[in-house]
Amino acid sequence: MQAKKRYFILLSAGSCLALLFYFGGLQLRAPRSHSRRDEHSGRDGLHQPGPDRFWPRFPDTLRPYFPWEQSENEDSSVHTSPRQKRDANSSIYKGKKCRMESCFDFTLCKKNGFKVYVYPNQKGEKIAESYQNILAAIEGSRYYTSDPSQACLFVLGLDTLDRDQLSPQYVHNLRSKVQSLHLWNNGRNHLIFNLYSGTWPDYTEDVGFDIGQAMLAKASISTENFRPNFDVSIPLFSKDHPRTGGERGFLKFNTIPPLRKYMLVFKGKRYLTGIGSDTRNALYHVHNGEDVLLLTTCKHGKDWQKHKDSRCDRDNAEYEKYDYREMLHNATFCLVPRGRRLGSFRFLEALQAACVPVMLSNGWELPFSEVINWNQAAVIGDERLLLQIPSTIRSIHQDKILALRQQTQFLWEAYFSSVEKIVLTTLETFLGLEVWGRREIIQDRIFKHISRNSLIWNKHPGGLFVLPQYSSYLGDFPYYYANLGLKPPSKFTAVIHAVTPLVSQSQPVLKLLVAAAKSQYCAQIVVLWNCDKPLPAKHRWPATAVPVIVIEGESKVMSSRFLPYDNIITDAVLSLDEDTVLSTTEVDFAFTVWQSFPERIVGYPARSHFWDNSKERWGYTSKWTNDYSMVLTGAAIYHKYYHYLYTQYLPASLKSMVDQLANCEDILMNFLVSAVTKLPPIKVTQKKQYKETMMGQTSRASRWADPDHFAQRQSCMNTFASWFGYMPLIHSQMRLDPVLFKDQVSILRKKYRDIERL
Repeated sequence: MQAKKRYFILLSAGSCLALLFYFGGLQLRAPRSHSRRDEHSGRDGLHQPGPDRFWPRFPDTLRPYFPWEQSENEDSSVHTSPRQKRDANSSIYKGKKCRMESCFDFTLCKKNGFKVYVYPNQKGEKIAESYQNILAAIEGSRYYTSDPSQACLFVLGLDTLDRDQLSPQYVHNLRSKVQSLHLWNNGRNHLIFNLYSGTWPDYTEDVGFDIGQAMLAKASISTENFRPNFDVSIPLFSKDHPRTGGERGFLKFNTIPPLRKYMLVFKGKRYLTGIGSDTRNALYHVHNGEDVLLLTTCKHGKDWQKHKDSRCDRDNAEYEKYDYREMLHNATFCLVPRGRRLGSFRFLEALQAACVPVMLSNGWELPFSEVINWNQAAVIGDERLLLQIPSTIRSIHQDKILALRQQTQFLWEAYFSSVEKIVLTTLETFLGLEVWGRREIIQDRIFKHISRNSLIWNKHPGGLFVLPQYSSYLGDFPYYYANLGLKPPSKFTAVIHAVTPLVSQSQPVLKLLVAAAKSQYCAQIVVLWNCDKPLPAKHRWPATAVPVIVIEGESKVMSSRFLPYDNIITDAVLSLDEDTVLSTTEVDFAFTVWQSFPERIVGYPARSHFWDNSKERWGYTSKWTNDYSMVLTGAAIYHKYYHYLYTQYLPASLKSMVDQLANCEDILMNFLVSAVTKLPPIKVTQKKQYKETMMGQTSRASRWADPDHFAQRQSCMNTFASWFGYMPLIHSQMRLDPVLFKDQVSILRKKYRDIERL
């Protein structure tokens, strides 16, 4: 009897387990019915929805979630059949499997280096201002070539930015126009820029013509259509985005604590029907009218009243109460939901405003995602988990928020503040390689042996100023000593620029050579002989304890003093004019200061700039005041990488101007270094005798007294500022003196005692 009871209990338990498994299995399998794209769209998100996590139960008033391939529209005529979608996708990417190794001809790049050719504008073809800015940025870059036989990459002269058929900027018959180009070659080694694609109601990523094997630099590109290590995701930018320069970010110094008036804000259109309407229609559930302001308006489009719902009047009234810029600049987080397309103007607006973007655009391949780590500057959310956003961002610690906001400013100024930076980042980062677990982007993909790693792209000064042709080792750049735990160099090379003949053994250049050679930090001296007279005999040069190398300049122009000579064996360079008067003690002190600021120019003679309201231009002053923005390279120490950057980064037009005037090379170097570092130079101990001694030298006295010389330098500053697109020079009032300098204590207690006697 007991055995029968045991069998009955076991049978009952087994039946219960079977029923639980059956009904539970159905419930567990339910989330899997959604597409793979939905499952993986949150790979970098706040949460990772999967089989073991249910979507939140929205209130009944919240409209159900629809995948973005489907548009929720009561009008059945706007639905697209699966066949139409397949046809649209195939027309976008017939070369969907293209990668660098299969659809790119590397031989063109290996032969002539990385050069970009822009097709000439065809007569009668309209080009929007935004595309003109893109082409101008390429033509003004160091990569441009006007000779197609020298090119590695080709960019169309036909405007491909706006491929929305309803747009007035839409270029018709683009398919036949592109096919007729004699260099097209089915798009091989071509790069196509695009901001808008598709049209109402589907807004697909179809650009309207067969791109063949061409690469895309595209805004609002989806992870589904993005071809890794081949395409580049670029940001959506407005027609008013500046061509060069651009405004700096809005992060102010008083950022502690980092929280602002509003925690989360958004202000924009609420799409009543069609693609992109789901998330924006649900924002009112999160809006609280206090620190979370998510404002939408129905007032857009010609027939918005036709689709007007019961919330429109209330939403429109609330929308009008707030100023968008005031919200933007006083918010900690900015919601960036998808619009009709995946990208949004609010993405760049949030970055500039130091408002941490909260991304709600499932499936969007974020701009330059192959090199930029967006987890350091943004919160990647999931459209399906909208209601969890407020609690998630409130849980982020203030230290993390400050770090996120600071990174938004770095990324904005490094890569996004102008069309030129967006284009150069596209070119610099286009071609991908796995390094340190990150994919790199065009130049990096071609020259894999000099590809840059993630640290370069995500740390100051950024990938545009760290040229891989110079070195593949981060320790060779002045910006990464602290990151790598390296000490700055312990020796320097003195480079003396000589322009007058050697006629006497008492000339300043020989005294300067001896003083520099006596420095305990001097490894060698390089004399750049840019004089028209022949080199002096070897015995005319004084005997020194360090090697003296004399280089006779071939072109004998001013820019040659900043050439990256192989003879310079140290990272530190002491740049000297031939008539500079410095003692060994002054050299030693300046070098020890530079070791604490290896990315800056450190030296003695300082100058300043100012804005002249009466002339509406930049002015240059040599007045000896407590304010300066330049340290002249006649007596300054800096890292030798700036020689390479000066030679390779700056355009030939600026260097030609310097050479023709035989002037302003020191100003241009200060512009460059300040543009890279975003910091002023460092002035060391004030030496009042420097001005008097310098003015007494016959070689340059006439130059400093010549009003034309001064006017040239004024003109140079404005030309340089025009090319950079802004004024990079930064004012400073800091001067570094030796410890106990001028203090009323025994001279024996002072390390650099000789400086006070000068």
